[in-house]
Amino acid sequence: MNRLTVSAIALTLALAALIAVLTLVRIPVPSGVGGSDKLHHVIGFAALALPIACVRPRWSLHVAMILAIYGGVIELVQPHVGRARELADWMADLAGIGLGTAIGIGLNRAVMLGRARRRA
Repeated sequence: MNRLTVSAIALTLALAALIAVLTLVRIPVPSGVGGSDKLHHVIGFAALALPIACVRPRWSLHVAMILAIYGGVIELVQPHVGRARELADWMADLAGIGLGTAIGIGLNRAVMLGRARRRA
């Protein structure tokens, strides 16, 4: 594995840990934090899916399935830590996974196309 792949995996794992803390620990939300809860789910899971999709697009389907399971497990665990379980949250996670994967693959293709053009 090259350094870029290792960095993408490390970033993804760090983001997964951050998402776990933010979703499974009761943290008072400051009044200045606005926006839709569902939008936060989409953005968080898009950020989670993007690094590996960008660096290793062929891994995207497997990573997306793992992230979908991860989001589902979070929703199943939340009632046990005093948070609400919502199917709509998981659906927002899935939308974010799709968005992050699509952006990551698109960025990878743009970089590869740029490299091919410079070589030609």
